[in-house]
Amino acid sequence: MTSRLTRRQRRRVSQGVQYAVFAAAVAAVAVLADWERLRNQFAQRDLARELFPEIITTALRNTVVYTVSGFAFGLALGLVIALMRLSSVAPYRWVAGVYIEFFRGLPALLIFIFVGVAVPLAFPGTEIPGGTYGKVALGLGLVAAAYMAETIRAGIQAVPRGQMEAARSLGFSHARAMVSVVIPQALRIVIPPLTNELVLLFKDSSLVLFLGVTLEERELTKFGRDLASQTANSTPILVAGLCYLLVTVPLGFLVRRLEARTGRAG
Repeated sequence: MTSRLTRRQRRRVSQGVQYAVFAAAVAAVAVLADWERLRNQFAQRDLARELFPEIITTALRNTVVYTVSGFAFGLALGLVIALMRLSSVAPYRWVAGVYIEFFRGLPALLIFIFVGVAVPLAFPGTEIPGGTYGKVALGLGLVAAAYMAETIRAGIQAVPRGQMEAARSLGFSHARAMVSVVIPQALRIVIPPLTNELVLLFKDSSLVLFLGVTLEERELTKFGRDLASQTANSTPILVAGLCYLLVTVPLGFLVRRLEARTGRAG
C-alpha cells in the first residue's frame, strides 16, 4: 500500500515537473532554431558599429526629450484633471470624467493623428510651439494625463483626512492646504506608478514616426526602421531595441525599488 504524498512533497513534484518542461522548451529552441540565419539578419557587428554614435546622439537623445516633455505636460495636466475630478463643482467633475474616459479609451496612435492632422485643420495658420517636439509633447501628454489623473486622484484620497483638517485648523485655506500639504504627500505616494507611466511613455514615443519627422528628429524606432530598410538587414532594429532596454530596464528596477520602499513605509 503506497503512502500518500504530503503537501510539501506534492509541491516539490510539481516544481520538478515545471522545471523539466522549462528545460525541455529551452533545449528545443536551442536545437531547432537556425542561429546562423538569425545572426546574419540581426547581429551583423560591422553594421552595428556603423550606427554609433548617431543612434545615441540623435535617436536616443530625441527619444528621451520626447518622453520627458510628454511626461512633464501630462503630469501638469493630469494634476489639474485630478483636482477637477475631486471638485465639489459638478461640471468640473463631468468634464474631468469625460476627458479621462475619452483619452484612456482611444489608442495613442489616433491621438497622434489627431494632433498632426486635426489640430492644424481646426486652427488654420496656427503652429504648435516647438514644431515636432511640441506635437509629440502634446500627443504623449494628452494620453498620459488621463492615466496620471486617476493615479494622482487615488494618491490624494489616500492622504489621511486629518492632514487637511489639521492644515485648516492652522488657518490655511482649502486651496493652500491642498497645494502645501495634501498634494506633496499624494505625489510621494504615487511616485512608483508615475515612474511606470514614464516607462510606457518612453515606448509610446515611437509613434512620432506618424507625424513625419526629419532626419534630425528621428527617435529610436524610426532610426532603426530607416537603417534596416536601407541595409536590407534587421541589425539596426535590434540595436534600437537594446537602446530602449538601456533605459527601460533601469527604470523598471527603480519602480520595483520604489514600490518596495513604499510598501515598507506603509
